[in-house]
Amino acid sequence: MRQHLGPTLPSSEITPQRLYLARREFLGASVGALATAAFSANAFAASLAAKPGPFRAEDKPTAKEAVTTYNNFYEFGVEKDDPAKNAGTLRTSPWSIVVEGACDRPGTYALEDLYKPAELEERVYRHRCVEAWSMVVPWIGVPLASVLQKVGATSNAKYVAFETLYDKEQMPGQSRRVLEWPYREGLRIDEAMHPLTLLAVGLYGETLPNQNGAPVRLVVPWKYGFKGIKSIVRIKLQDSQPRTAWNVSAPSEYGFYSNVNPDVDHPRWSQKTERRIGEFRRRETLPFNGYGEQVAELYAGMDLRRNF
Repeated sequence: MRQHLGPTLPSSEITPQRLYLARREFLGASVGALATAAFSANAFAASLAAKPGPFRAEDKPTAKEAVTTYNNFYEFGVEKDDPAKNAGTLRTSPWSIVVEGACDRPGTYALEDLYKPAELEERVYRHRCVEAWSMVVPWIGVPLASVLQKVGATSNAKYVAFETLYDKEQMPGQSRRVLEWPYREGLRIDEAMHPLTLLAVGLYGETLPNQNGAPVRLVVPWKYGFKGIKSIVRIKLQDSQPRTAWNVSAPSEYGFYSNVNPDVDHPRWSQKTERRIGEFRRRETLPFNGYGEQVAELYAGMDLRRNF
């Protein structure tokens, strides 16, 4: 069943044209070989072009160097530049994900068995971190909904829980009691099935770097960045709200929903404005990070101050 459906490249819109054309030529020359040979994740990533996906932000993407060197990934250190310096210890291939709970087809899946190459999309999303900085990132990934449909999510699945790899050798930051390890996150099932919600396996036309959550991470662009759990090894469909890392650590500061809401301040700073990486001028924070037209109906009738 292993089809090696790992990370891939986007179109020439973000990839330099010279590299894009070269890779397209490589694809044409490699079709026969791909039919019979098993490629590593990196080789496979260099052999496909992902199709443009929906909901592409018109904002200019943040510089790749900033996106790959300014990260929150406490498994590799608490400073923003720690993950880029320390994440080389993470081994991302082979990689498997345990899928369990309220689904028809539970089991341990190789990452490449959870989606087909044709499902991979390039999406440019705005992101807002709870610390009041933001980025625009061109991701490569597959809608989470399609993966949940493949494993047969049942009507008993009200929530989806996610878990990061727990391995102190590979993730030395887990030796520090910064959080309750392993890192855990969760979504309500309708949030998980929303077409904006992405399982990302690459960015900027390349395989996802370790410091950005390789080999697979969650992207939910209308929520604060800490909801985007990285290096996922377990997905559980369940009928109760899951415990989440930051909510457990500081429940008065980090709620389960974590929707971007400029009217709900963090106890230690305002969320009304943000600074986009690479810019000096601060900008107003938009409700739902500017995706309200797509997602506001998910929270109709809810008190978004209480359910923060």
